[in-house]
Amino acid sequence: MPYLRILEALRSRVAGARAALLLDSQGELVVGAGDLTERERLIGAYSGITLGMALRAATRHQAGHIDHLVWRYQNGSVVICPLKDGYYLAVFLDAEAFVAAGVRSAQDARLVLDAEI
Repeated sequence: MPYLRILEALRSRVAGARAALLLDSQGELVVGAGDLTERERLIGAYSGITLGMALRAATRHQAGHIDHLVWRYQNGSVVICPLKDGYYLAVFLDAEAFVAAGVRSAQDARLVLDAEI
């Protein structure tokens, strides 16, 4: 499956990347690489709700395109990138990971995933 290879490549490029998930517009997991616990799946689903709200607000207020959102918390970070057709990418990073590297790799993966979807 090409999606799994893309997600695994993303994880290998970012030190501290625990998991990378491709989710559909309903927050359902399409495919994931790495530590796929129920926690990551739930955070991924809820992040999709927030992403959808942010995308609608950006459109309504003509604020421009959203490339990614980042949530930081005590145990790490989550990078969310919208994809075409309502899909989105969620990358889970350890607390020690460089968030900028995670964002950059997620953006690179976003381009490849958009071409494959």
